[in-house]
Amino acid sequence: MIETERVVLRPFECEDAEAVFAISADPRVTRYTGDGDRVKTLEDASEIIAKVFFQDYATYGYGRWAVVWKETGQVIGFCGLKYLPEMKQTDFGYRFIPEFWGKGIATECGRAMLDYASQHWDTGPVVAMTDPENDASHRVLLKLGFEQDGMVEYWGEQVRFYKQGNS
Repeated sequence: MIETERVVLRPFECEDAEAVFAISADPRVTRYTGDGDRVKTLEDASEIIAKVFFQDYATYGYGRWAVVWKETGQVIGFCGLKYLPEMKQTDFGYRFIPEFWGKGIATECGRAMLDYASQHWDTGPVVAMTDPENDASHRVLLKLGFEQDGMVEYWGEQVRFYKQGNS
């Protein structure tokens, strides 16, 4: 578990399916992610928890974690790392429900997660990717010390590619 001023980051639990559904089924959230049609039902969300998040924890020892708003206990998004076997690299990523956009939460969570990861997990260099039109995520990644390193193709789309500044 990781605690910041406003949130707690923790591994996902089965009981988080409704929150995963709310995050993943919102077209505003998935506008730039390339997987907007992946979660259509609560069962799909449960499957993501079991077959993606839990599988990543078991296989790699890390993965995307739930972000819980301290004030209410609500899961408001995710933040974390994901090993991408097809790229042989560890990707940093996050998503939040729109009510929590523009409040510095991605930067707050990102700093905490990247610090934790560097101390507890053997991930190798961490990379990140964004849609070229997603200027908000571009700014967050720069604040977190990532540097843009050109473009790559991922899931059939051209995306901005970032490496950590000290890599």
